[in-house]
Amino acid sequence: MASPVVESGSPSAAEPSTPLEIDAFVKANTGWNFGVNLLDISFMMLGMSLVSRETVMPVLVSSLTDSKLAVGLIGATVGLGFYLPQLLTAEYTERLRYKKPFVVTLGFLGERLPYLLIAVTIWLWALRAPLAALTLFFIFLGMTTFSAGAANPGWYDMIAKVIPVHRRGLWSGLGHSLGAGMGIAGAALVGWTLARFPYPTNYVVLFGLAFVMVTISWVGLALNREPPSLVAKEPTPFMRYLRRLPAILRDNPNYRAFLIARMTVQAGAMASVFFIVYGRTHFSIDAKGIGALTAVLIGSQAVMNLIWGLWGDRSGHKRVLTAAAFALALASLAALLAPSAAWLAVTFFLLGAYLAADSASGLNIILEFCAPEDRPTYIGLTNTLFAPVIVVAPLIGGWLASVMDYRGMMVVAMIIAAIGALQLLLGVEEPRHAGRHQIS
Repeated sequence: MASPVVESGSPSAAEPSTPLEIDAFVKANTGWNFGVNLLDISFMMLGMSLVSRETVMPVLVSSLTDSKLAVGLIGATVGLGFYLPQLLTAEYTERLRYKKPFVVTLGFLGERLPYLLIAVTIWLWALRAPLAALTLFFIFLGMTTFSAGAANPGWYDMIAKVIPVHRRGLWSGLGHSLGAGMGIAGAALVGWTLARFPYPTNYVVLFGLAFVMVTISWVGLALNREPPSLVAKEPTPFMRYLRRLPAILRDNPNYRAFLIARMTVQAGAMASVFFIVYGRTHFSIDAKGIGALTAVLIGSQAVMNLIWGLWGDRSGHKRVLTAAAFALALASLAALLAPSAAWLAVTFFLLGAYLAADSASGLNIILEFCAPEDRPTYIGLTNTLFAPVIVVAPLIGGWLASVMDYRGMMVVAMIIAAIGALQLLLGVEEPRHAGRHQIS
């Protein structure tokens, strides 16, 4: 039997080579892998909280341009970058006996380095050439999200290999809760930094600190002890691989219903990047207010990630995602009813609950629709199909905000999110209870 402390990620004479040896290896290293992946996910959360896509980035973009569509382009860039490339790499990662080398390399050079490049860009050109700074900001934002998306099927397949199914929700929820808890202090730092330093130095500091935090997270990623995959698929011509995909949707109606419902909910998230801009426009929120609302957003995720993760492990992730979809609809309603800036805290708490559920359950549920050897394909297919909605929705939100104002756009978003929540509630069966495959 292989030693439980063998450092996997590349073949060795001592690597586990049978199902029993793999099982023993995973059990012996579960504690280690649980810990290093907590380090990864929590510091990634902390780093991203310092440059929040819901608060900090929209204000930065609105400082570089007065275009509402440019603010909406943040969500579109993130969606296109993260979701679209996953199907392109899914078939490749299914052929890898070890996922970690691919994920670690792309995770640093492509996913984490751009935070430093954005800091340098803001320092050099935010004042002298704001259009150039804006262009480079979106290029590097696309670079980090594209790399994260390309690595995601391999990363999550690795997670499924090293963390047993009955602990994945706890790991995801606890990791995001730790990161969000640390991010509360980060949010206070956001408010202090934006107020203490002049523009654009304040954003340079935030993106520089974010790079440090996500680099620490990369250390945790690199320390994973991964067993080999006993089933590694043979190379398949890409077009033949694509022709197999419609059968997945045809033969798994519950999965198909899930995709439709989730895409509807994601369309209802079009308002999320505009909440902070709405508050800044209608309630004159200052730097400290931005920091305070960021703290509410992150604090909500800290609490709800753990709650969602435990609930998902116990009762299934469909219920988590359904409850979160209703929370998203209520977030827009709360913004519409808010009489003052302070009341926007309710909106950001509900938005945080929605984002936490997406972190704790959004991918974990996909693993329960398929057999182990098909996990990268299901993850890649799911997220690639989500890409058009996630890209187009914030752009439509920006257009609606231009022609209807922010309040009209939020009414549309609320209705769409509520419809998606009802689709999940009534039209999707919990895959864990559907008995379509054996969960591993």
